Order: sequence, then structure tokens, then C-alpha cells
Amino acid sequence: MANILWHDRKRHLGLPISFTKYSMSEDRLFVETGLLNLTQNEVRLYRILDLQLKRSIGQRIFGVGSIIVSSSDKSLGTFEIKNIKHSANVKEMLSVQVEQQREEKRVYSRENMLDDVDDADMRM
Repeated sequence: MANILWHDRKRHLGLPISFTKYSMSEDRLFVETGLLNLTQNEVRLYRILDLQLKRSIGQRIFGVGSIIVSSSDKSLGTFEIKNIKHSANVKEMLSVQVEQQREEKRVYSRENMLDDVDDADMRM
């Protein structure tokens, strides 16, 4: 099994009374849902394109937040890690791991490639 760097579950009113679990290893993010019928999805970290932190007034009162993850994964696509503790810290840790995996796998987004082309065109 992978070395788990972080795990939590979806919370209601700040309490972990949910059947949705989240965890992150060095190279993957896992989302497990269900009680009797379990579904586990995973996305490779290098496939994550963007992260967004969302904290409503209610979430701030209960000390939780949500992270919206945009990925190029076909099964998950854009999904939300809902109502987790220390959401800003988790987002930052996830961001660092994503960049590490992208460097390790030598994966570059098209956005960066287009910026490089535009810069080169402007120098001529």
C-alpha cells in the first residue's frame, strides 16, 4: 500500500460523520465513498491542473473548507474535496505534491507550453 501523507473525511457541522473519505499518497489522491457498496476513485497527482480553496461563512464557523480540484482524469474530472479540517494547509500540501510529481514525471501543462511559445515569438 502507498505511504499515506494525509487523510480526512467529509464533515457535517465540523464532525466526521460521513461515509466519504479522502487520502493522499506521494503520487495519488484517493476519494472513497459508500458504506455497504464502496467506490474508490484515484487521480494521479501529475494529472491535477488547478486547485481552488472555498470557505463559506458556515464552513469558517465550523473550521472546515472545501478544495475544488480540476484534473485531466477521465473518471473524476473536476471534483470537490468537501468540508475538511485545515483546508488551506491541505491545499498547499497538495499543490506542493502536484508540482513534485509533475517535475518527477516531466509533465508540463499546455498552458506553460503556450506561454513559452508566445514569449519566443515576441523576442523575434
